Amino acid sequence: MKAKDILKTMKPYKPGKGIEEVKKEFGLERIVKLASNENPYGFSSKVKEELPKLISKLEIYPDGYAAAIRERVAEFISVDKEQLIFGNGSDEVVQIICRTFLEPGSNTIMATPTFPQYRHNALIEGAEVREVPLIEGHHDLEEMLSQIDSETRVLWICTPNNPTGVHINKDTLKSVLDRVPDHVLIVLDEAYFEYVEADDFFDSLSVIDQYPNLMVLRTFSKAYGLAGLRIGYGVAQPGLIQLLEPAREPFNTSTVAQAAAILALDDQNFIEKSFEENKKNKKALMEFCEEQGLTYFDSQANFLLIHLPISGNEMFEHLLSKGFIVRSGEALGLPNSIRLTIGRKEDMQRIQEEMKIKLNSGVE
Repeated sequence: MKAKDILKTMKPYKPGKGIEEVKKEFGLERIVKLASNENPYGFSSKVKEELPKLISKLEIYPDGYAAAIRERVAEFISVDKEQLIFGNGSDEVVQIICRTFLEPGSNTIMATPTFPQYRHNALIEGAEVREVPLIEGHHDLEEMLSQIDSETRVLWICTPNNPTGVHINKDTLKSVLDRVPDHVLIVLDEAYFEYVEADDFFDSLSVIDQYPNLMVLRTFSKAYGLAGLRIGYGVAQPGLIQLLEPAREPFNTSTVAQAAAILALDDQNFIEKSFEENKKNKKALMEFCEEQGLTYFDSQANFLLIHLPISGNEMFEHLLSKGFIVRSGEALGLPNSIRLTIGRKEDMQRIQEEMKIKLNSGVE
Protein backbone atom coordinates (compact mmCIF):
# COMPACT_ATOMS: atom_id res chain seq x y z
CA MET A 1 0.00 0.00 0.00
CA LYS A 2 1.25 3.46 -0.86
CA ALA A 3 0.06 6.45 1.13
CA LYS A 4 0.76 10.10 0.34
CA ASP A 5 4.44 10.80 0.94
CA ILE A 6 3.62 13.88 3.02
CA LEU A 7 1.88 11.73 5.63
CA LYS A 8 5.14 9.95 6.39
CA THR A 9 6.58 13.24 7.64
CA MET A 10 3.54 14.28 9.69
CA LYS A 11 2.28 13.41 13.13
CA PRO A 12 -1.37 13.21 14.22
CA TYR A 13 -2.73 15.96 16.44
CA LYS A 14 -1.60 15.39 20.00
CA PRO A 15 -4.11 16.65 22.57
CA GLY A 16 -3.07 17.65 26.07
CA LYS A 17 -2.72 15.02 28.78
CA GLY A 18 -6.02 13.46 29.83
CA ILE A 19 -7.41 13.84 33.35
CA GLU A 20 -7.48 10.13 34.17
CA GLU A 21 -3.95 9.68 32.85
CA VAL A 22 -2.63 12.42 35.16
CA LYS A 23 -4.54 11.12 38.17
CA LYS A 24 -2.95 7.71 37.74
CA GLU A 25 0.54 9.06 37.05
CA PHE A 26 0.71 11.31 40.11
CA GLY A 27 -1.72 9.60 42.48
CA LEU A 28 -4.01 12.63 42.59
CA GLU A 29 -7.72 12.73 43.35
CA ARG A 30 -8.58 15.97 41.57
CA ILE A 31 -7.23 17.36 38.32
CA VAL A 32 -7.93 20.79 36.86
CA LYS A 33 -7.53 20.88 33.09
CA LEU A 34 -6.49 24.32 31.86
CA ALA A 35 -4.84 23.26 28.61
CA SER A 36 -7.49 23.17 25.89
CA ASN A 37 -9.40 26.45 26.37
CA GLU A 38 -12.59 24.66 27.36
CA ASN A 39 -15.34 26.45 29.28
CA PRO A 40 -14.75 25.77 33.02
CA TYR A 41 -18.46 26.35 33.70
CA GLY A 42 -19.53 23.50 31.46
CA PHE A 43 -22.48 24.21 29.18
CA SER A 44 -26.00 25.59 29.34
CA SER A 45 -28.33 24.02 31.90
CA LYS A 46 -30.98 24.06 29.17
CA VAL A 47 -28.91 21.57 27.20
CA LYS A 48 -28.36 19.42 30.30
CA GLU A 49 -32.08 19.35 31.10
CA GLU A 50 -33.09 18.37 27.58
CA LEU A 51 -30.24 15.98 26.82
CA PRO A 52 -32.12 12.78 27.77
CA LYS A 53 -34.83 13.72 25.27
CA LEU A 54 -32.27 14.41 22.57
CA ILE A 55 -30.88 10.89 22.74
CA SER A 56 -33.58 9.17 20.71
CA LYS A 57 -33.96 7.75 17.21
CA LEU A 58 -30.21 7.23 17.00
CA GLU A 59 -30.78 4.61 14.32
CA ILE A 60 -31.77 7.40 11.91
CA TYR A 61 -29.19 9.51 10.09
CA PRO A 62 -29.05 13.17 11.10
CA ASP A 63 -30.35 15.95 8.89
CA GLY A 64 -27.49 16.45 6.45
CA TYR A 65 -28.64 19.98 5.70
CA ALA A 66 -28.82 20.81 9.45
CA ALA A 67 -32.02 22.70 8.73
CA ALA A 68 -33.12 23.54 12.27
CA ILE A 69 -29.78 24.79 13.57
CA ARG A 70 -29.17 26.48 10.22
CA GLU A 71 -32.37 28.47 10.60
CA ARG A 72 -31.60 29.39 14.23
CA VAL A 73 -28.02 30.51 13.55
CA ALA A 74 -29.08 32.49 10.48
CA GLU A 75 -31.65 34.31 12.59
CA PHE A 76 -29.21 34.87 15.46
CA ILE A 77 -26.40 36.39 13.38
CA SER A 78 -28.70 38.00 10.78
CA VAL A 79 -27.59 36.22 7.61
CA ASP A 80 -29.39 34.10 5.01
CA LYS A 81 -29.56 30.35 5.57
CA GLU A 82 -27.70 29.82 2.30
CA GLN A 83 -24.71 31.66 3.79
CA LEU A 84 -23.92 28.90 6.31
CA ILE A 85 -22.01 25.64 6.27
CA PHE A 86 -21.80 23.37 9.32
CA GLY A 87 -19.01 21.09 10.39
CA ASN A 88 -17.95 18.58 13.02
CA GLY A 89 -16.43 21.51 14.89
CA SER A 90 -15.04 24.47 12.98
CA ASP A 91 -11.97 22.21 12.55
CA GLU A 92 -13.89 20.27 9.92
CA VAL A 93 -14.82 23.45 8.10
CA VAL A 94 -11.07 24.14 7.91
CA GLN A 95 -10.64 20.70 6.38
CA ILE A 96 -13.47 21.31 3.91
CA ILE A 97 -11.88 24.59 2.82
CA CYS A 98 -8.54 22.87 2.21
CA ARG A 99 -10.23 20.02 0.39
CA THR A 100 -12.02 22.49 -1.87
CA PHE A 101 -9.29 24.98 -2.73
CA LEU A 102 -5.85 23.46 -2.14
CA GLU A 103 -3.90 21.07 -4.36
CA PRO A 104 -0.31 20.50 -5.52
CA GLY A 105 1.03 23.67 -7.15
CA SER A 106 -1.11 25.98 -5.01
CA ASN A 107 -0.03 27.75 -1.84
CA THR A 108 -1.64 29.04 1.33
CA ILE A 109 -0.48 31.70 3.78
CA MET A 110 -0.77 31.78 7.57
CA ALA A 111 0.92 33.10 10.68
CA THR A 112 3.14 30.97 12.89
CA PRO A 113 2.37 29.96 15.52
CA THR A 114 -1.37 29.84 15.00
CA PHE A 115 -4.07 27.16 14.97
CA PRO A 116 -2.13 24.13 13.64
CA GLN A 117 -4.94 22.54 11.63
CA TYR A 118 -4.59 25.12 8.85
CA ARG A 119 -1.09 23.85 8.13
CA HIS A 120 -1.92 20.20 8.77
CA ASN A 121 -4.81 20.03 6.30
CA ALA A 122 -3.03 22.14 3.69
CA LEU A 123 -0.05 19.78 3.66
CA ILE A 124 -2.30 16.75 3.24
CA GLU A 125 -3.77 18.38 0.12
CA GLY A 126 -0.27 18.86 -1.30
CA ALA A 127 -0.23 22.65 -1.11
CA GLU A 128 2.80 24.78 -0.29
CA VAL A 129 2.46 26.32 3.18
CA ARG A 130 3.88 29.80 3.60
CA GLU A 131 4.23 30.65 7.28
CA VAL A 132 4.95 34.18 8.50
CA PRO A 133 6.27 34.54 12.08
CA LEU A 134 4.22 36.56 14.55
CA ILE A 135 5.50 39.91 15.80
CA GLU A 136 4.95 40.24 19.55
CA GLY A 137 2.08 37.77 19.29
CA HIS A 138 0.43 39.59 16.37
CA HIS A 139 0.04 38.58 12.72
CA ASP A 140 2.60 40.28 10.49
CA LEU A 141 -0.11 41.17 8.02
CA GLU A 142 2.03 43.25 5.69
CA GLU A 143 4.46 40.39 5.21
CA MET A 144 1.57 37.95 4.76
CA LEU A 145 0.14 40.15 2.02
CA SER A 146 3.53 40.36 0.32
CA GLN A 147 3.63 36.54 0.11
CA ILE A 148 0.49 36.39 -2.07
CA ASP A 149 0.99 35.42 -5.69
CA SER A 150 -1.07 34.01 -8.55
CA GLU A 151 -1.07 30.51 -7.01
CA THR A 152 -2.19 31.58 -3.53
CA ARG A 153 -5.58 30.12 -2.71
CA VAL A 154 -6.23 30.74 1.01
CA LEU A 155 -5.11 33.37 3.54
CA TRP A 156 -5.73 32.28 7.15
CA ILE A 157 -6.25 34.90 9.86
CA CYS A 158 -7.05 33.78 13.40
CA THR A 159 -8.46 36.60 15.53
CA PRO A 160 -8.12 36.40 18.48
CA ASN A 161 -5.10 34.30 17.60
CA ASN A 162 -4.52 30.91 19.18
CA PRO A 163 -2.12 30.54 21.03
CA THR A 164 -1.35 34.21 21.75
CA GLY A 165 -4.88 35.53 22.26
CA VAL A 166 -4.32 38.88 20.54
CA HIS A 167 -6.85 40.33 18.12
CA ILE A 168 -6.62 42.43 14.96
CA ASN A 169 -8.35 45.80 15.20
CA LYS A 170 -11.09 46.76 12.78
CA ASP A 171 -9.19 49.41 10.82
CA THR A 172 -6.22 47.12 10.21
CA LEU A 173 -8.37 44.17 9.21
CA LYS A 174 -10.54 46.23 6.89
CA SER A 175 -7.38 47.49 5.17
CA VAL A 176 -6.22 43.90 4.68
CA LEU A 177 -9.54 42.77 3.21
CA ASP A 178 -9.44 45.63 0.72
CA ARG A 179 -5.98 44.60 -0.51
CA VAL A 180 -6.35 40.83 -0.87
CA PRO A 181 -6.83 39.83 -4.53
CA ASP A 182 -10.18 38.37 -5.53
CA HIS A 183 -8.68 34.95 -6.31
CA VAL A 184 -7.60 34.45 -2.65
CA LEU A 185 -10.03 33.18 -0.03
CA ILE A 186 -9.69 35.05 3.27
CA VAL A 187 -10.60 32.92 6.29
CA LEU A 188 -11.23 34.79 9.55
CA ASP A 189 -11.23 32.23 12.34
CA GLU A 190 -13.20 33.69 15.24
CA ALA A 191 -13.38 30.64 17.52
CA TYR A 192 -13.01 32.87 20.60
CA PHE A 193 -15.39 35.59 19.43
CA GLU A 194 -17.68 35.37 22.48
CA TYR A 195 -14.81 36.24 24.84
CA VAL A 196 -13.67 39.41 23.08
CA GLU A 197 -13.70 42.58 25.21
CA ALA A 198 -12.00 45.03 22.82
CA ASP A 199 -14.12 47.88 21.47
CA ASP A 200 -12.14 47.92 18.22
CA PHE A 201 -12.82 44.28 17.31
CA PHE A 202 -13.80 43.92 13.65
CA ASP A 203 -17.47 43.25 12.91
CA SER A 204 -16.77 40.69 10.22
CA LEU A 205 -20.36 39.61 9.62
CA SER A 206 -21.38 43.16 8.73
CA VAL A 207 -19.13 43.07 5.64
CA ILE A 208 -19.77 39.51 4.44
CA ASP A 209 -21.91 40.85 1.60
CA GLN A 210 -19.09 43.13 0.43
CA TYR A 211 -16.44 40.42 -0.02
CA PRO A 212 -17.22 37.31 -2.11
CA ASN A 213 -13.85 35.87 -1.02
CA LEU A 214 -14.42 36.16 2.76
CA MET A 215 -15.36 33.35 5.14
CA VAL A 216 -15.82 33.65 8.92
CA LEU A 217 -15.52 30.61 11.18
CA ARG A 218 -17.20 30.21 14.55
CA THR A 219 -17.76 27.32 16.93
CA PHE A 220 -19.91 25.95 19.74
CA SER A 221 -16.86 24.29 21.33
CA LYS A 222 -15.47 27.20 23.36
CA ALA A 223 -17.82 29.64 25.11
CA TYR A 224 -20.89 27.45 24.48
CA GLY A 225 -19.14 24.46 26.08
CA LEU A 226 -20.19 21.85 23.50
CA ALA A 227 -16.68 20.67 22.61
CA GLY A 228 -17.66 17.04 23.22
CA LEU A 229 -20.49 17.21 20.68
CA ARG A 230 -18.40 18.80 17.88
CA ILE A 231 -20.28 21.44 15.96
CA GLY A 232 -19.14 24.67 14.34
CA TYR A 233 -19.93 26.69 11.24
CA GLY A 234 -18.69 28.97 8.51
CA VAL A 235 -20.35 32.12 7.16
CA ALA A 236 -19.85 33.44 3.62
CA GLN A 237 -21.72 34.54 0.52
CA PRO A 238 -23.96 31.82 -0.98
CA GLY A 239 -21.72 31.30 -4.00
CA LEU A 240 -18.76 30.42 -1.79
CA ILE A 241 -20.87 28.07 0.33
CA GLN A 242 -22.01 26.29 -2.84
CA LEU A 243 -18.38 25.71 -3.81
CA LEU A 244 -17.66 24.13 -0.41
CA GLU A 245 -20.72 21.91 -0.02
CA PRO A 246 -19.63 19.07 -2.35
CA ALA A 247 -16.51 18.63 -0.21
CA ARG A 248 -18.57 18.21 2.97
CA GLU A 249 -19.47 14.73 4.19
CA PRO A 250 -23.25 14.17 3.92
CA PHE A 251 -24.07 13.57 7.62
CA ASN A 252 -21.17 15.38 9.27
CA THR A 253 -22.95 16.85 12.32
CA SER A 254 -24.93 14.61 14.64
CA THR A 255 -28.59 14.89 15.54
CA VAL A 256 -27.70 15.49 19.19
CA ALA A 257 -25.12 18.18 18.36
CA GLN A 258 -27.56 20.07 16.13
CA ALA A 259 -30.30 20.05 18.75
CA ALA A 260 -27.95 20.93 21.60
CA ALA A 261 -26.51 23.85 19.64
CA ILE A 262 -30.01 25.34 19.25
CA LEU A 263 -30.61 25.12 22.99
CA ALA A 264 -27.18 26.56 23.73
CA LEU A 265 -27.72 29.47 21.37
CA ASP A 266 -31.00 30.26 23.08
CA ASP A 267 -29.29 30.55 26.48
CA GLN A 268 -27.35 33.79 26.14
CA ASN A 269 -27.44 34.25 29.92
CA PHE A 270 -24.94 31.40 30.14
CA ILE A 271 -22.69 33.09 27.57
CA GLU A 272 -22.88 36.41 29.41
CA LYS A 273 -21.96 34.72 32.70
CA SER A 274 -19.06 32.88 31.07
CA PHE A 275 -17.84 36.15 29.54
CA GLU A 276 -18.00 38.08 32.82
CA GLU A 277 -16.31 35.36 34.87
CA ASN A 278 -13.59 34.96 32.25
CA LYS A 279 -13.01 38.72 32.19
CA LYS A 280 -12.74 38.95 35.98
CA ASN A 281 -10.50 35.91 36.45
CA LYS A 282 -8.28 36.85 33.50
CA LYS A 283 -7.76 40.32 34.98
CA ALA A 284 -6.73 38.75 38.30
CA LEU A 285 -4.25 36.50 36.47
CA MET A 286 -2.78 39.47 34.63
CA GLU A 287 -2.34 41.30 37.95
CA PHE A 288 -0.61 38.24 39.39
CA CYS A 289 1.76 38.16 36.41
CA GLU A 290 2.62 41.82 36.89
CA GLU A 291 3.31 41.23 40.59
CA GLN A 292 5.67 38.41 39.67
CA GLY A 293 7.39 40.39 36.92
CA LEU A 294 5.98 38.15 34.18
CA THR A 295 4.96 39.47 30.78
CA TYR A 296 2.04 38.21 28.73
CA PHE A 297 0.20 38.89 25.50
CA ASP A 298 -2.93 41.02 25.85
CA SER A 299 -5.43 38.24 25.29
CA GLN A 300 -8.97 38.73 24.01
CA ALA A 301 -9.71 35.04 24.49
CA ASN A 302 -10.25 32.67 27.43
CA PHE A 303 -6.56 31.96 27.90
CA LEU A 304 -3.33 33.80 28.59
CA LEU A 305 0.10 33.19 27.04
CA ILE A 306 2.55 33.88 29.87
CA HIS A 307 6.29 34.37 29.33
CA LEU A 308 8.54 32.75 31.94
CA PRO A 309 12.15 33.00 33.14
CA ILE A 310 12.26 29.19 32.94
CA SER A 311 11.23 26.73 30.23
CA GLY A 312 7.57 26.11 29.62
CA ASN A 313 8.20 22.40 30.02
CA GLU A 314 9.62 22.93 33.50
CA MET A 315 6.58 24.91 34.65
CA PHE A 316 4.29 22.43 32.90
CA GLU A 317 5.80 19.48 34.79
CA HIS A 318 5.63 21.29 38.13
CA LEU A 319 1.98 22.22 37.68
CA LEU A 320 1.15 18.76 36.39
CA SER A 321 2.50 17.21 39.59
CA LYS A 322 0.19 19.50 41.56
CA GLY A 323 -2.91 18.57 39.60
CA PHE A 324 -3.02 21.27 36.91
CA ILE A 325 -2.79 20.52 33.20
CA VAL A 326 -1.61 23.50 31.10
CA ARG A 327 0.06 23.85 27.70
CA SER A 328 3.80 24.29 27.50
CA GLY A 329 4.92 27.01 25.13
CA GLU A 330 7.64 24.70 23.87
CA ALA A 331 4.90 22.53 22.35
CA LEU A 332 3.29 25.60 20.78
CA GLY A 333 6.38 27.11 19.19
CA LEU A 334 6.77 29.76 21.92
CA PRO A 335 9.62 28.68 24.21
CA ASN A 336 9.79 29.79 27.84
CA SER A 337 6.05 30.24 28.18
CA ILE A 338 2.82 28.48 29.05
CA ARG A 339 -0.68 28.91 27.69
CA LEU A 340 -3.09 28.89 30.57
CA THR A 341 -6.85 28.56 30.13
CA ILE A 342 -8.80 30.89 32.42
CA GLY A 343 -10.59 28.68 34.95
CA ARG A 344 -12.79 29.15 37.99
CA LYS A 345 -11.72 31.70 40.61
CA GLU A 346 -10.72 29.14 43.25
CA ASP A 347 -8.68 27.10 40.76
CA MET A 348 -6.96 30.20 39.42
CA GLN A 349 -5.96 31.21 42.96
CA ARG A 350 -4.48 27.77 43.58
CA ILE A 351 -2.53 27.60 40.33
CA GLN A 352 -1.14 31.08 40.89
CA GLU A 353 0.20 29.96 44.28
CA GLU A 354 1.86 26.95 42.68
CA MET A 355 3.38 29.11 39.95
CA LYS A 356 4.67 31.51 42.59
CA ILE A 357 6.31 28.70 44.52
CA LYS A 358 8.04 27.43 41.38
CA LEU A 359 9.14 30.88 40.23
CA ASN A 360 10.43 32.05 43.61
CA SER A 361 12.09 28.89 44.85
CA GLY A 362 12.70 26.76 41.79
CA VAL A 363 11.90 23.71 43.86
CA GLU A 364 8.86 21.60 44.32
